[in-house]
Amino acid sequence: MFFRPRPQIALAVLFVSTAIPAFSQVGPEGRGGGLPLSVGAGVSDYDVDWGHGRMMGATLWIDAQPVPLPRILNGLGVESEARDISFNRGTHTPNYRQDTAGGGPIYKWRPSRNFDLYVKGLMGLASMDFISATPNYTHDTRTFVGMGGGLEYRAFRSLWVRADYEYQIWASLMNGIPDPQGFTVGAMYNFRNPRARPRY
Repeated sequence: MFFRPRPQIALAVLFVSTAIPAFSQVGPEGRGGGLPLSVGAGVSDYDVDWGHGRMMGATLWIDAQPVPLPRILNGLGVESEARDISFNRGTHTPNYRQDTAGGGPIYKWRPSRNFDLYVKGLMGLASMDFISATPNYTHDTRTFVGMGGGLEYRAFRSLWVRADYEYQIWASLMNGIPDPQGFTVGAMYNFRNPRARPRY
């Protein structure tokens, strides 16, 4: 029997662990107030690297800079992310699905008032449903590491749009090692005061 993680539960745990330090802050945040927290969602297009080609899915993410940092570390934060890739499955793999939930550091810098550029690294759990010649082996769960980056653009006040690229490396499965990679485009809400100057 294989453990079947529920990405919704993993996302909730990551959200709580990320958000608690932000809410427990005793002084005013940064330069201008508001919570150092962003929450977003988007549509993902991924090469699943498992004999299937590209598939679509949905991604949720939370970014936080929970405490003031020394100037040299300005821009450093934490990202939590959950993704479900299960749309447009082929007829030969009707049950195929990839789910991931993880978190890690993210570093942002702002070359202009309305643009952020960022790089990130993630670790977490990956889950996959598939068809196999091995009896009773249609699901597996592994750890993964991921790396990526992208850009964010302020569309209106606290509303930003994001274009993200991510490359993942999964721990070895019985039938191989998938290295999914792809793009996510979505929107996020930044809970900081839109007039506040960023710390990066």
